[in-house]
Amino acid sequence: MTRTRVPEARRVARTRRVSPPVGYRRGVGVMLFNRAGLVFLGKRSDTEGGAWQMPQGGIDPGEEPRAAALRELEEEIGTANAEIVAETRNWLLYDLPDDLVGKVWGGKYRGQAQKWFAARFLGADAEVDLAKHHSPEFSEWKWAPLEALPGLIVGFKRDLYAALVAELGPKVKAAVAT
Repeated sequence: MTRTRVPEARRVARTRRVSPPVGYRRGVGVMLFNRAGLVFLGKRSDTEGGAWQMPQGGIDPGEEPRAAALRELEEEIGTANAEIVAETRNWLLYDLPDDLVGKVWGGKYRGQAQKWFAARFLGADAEVDLAKHHSPEFSEWKWAPLEALPGLIVGFKRDLYAALVAELGPKVKAAVAT
């Protein structure tokens, strides 16, 4: 069966309420925001051209998505000093570009199905330590405006990030206001 790729400009973030479909890696992501409502972004250290993203990663066998989200924060930014305030209703899916299919994640997956969480950062910027646990996934980090996120992300994840801003953005703004 041949799979037809939708042109990037016409892709829409797809969702799925129940468990992720076969062929998609189960993962989580965290929209970590500070007191000013700015969102944490890390610049990937393994990608040329300045690819930025929010903390994210796979779910270990038997691990619940919420626990995985806090674990990923600790592993990727050196602290899990955060309070989860919201999560996406559904799993959000994205496909890898054709040139990455078969190369990442041991070639097992064609994309990722992610459960995303909005989390309020409770600490100070000095707590962020990108190299605390392992080889850093991020070479640098910054706080960015919520609305700017889709424009800062690699092309194949833009629709997913736009869907995140639409769904979790109002919850982040409400949490900052309280």
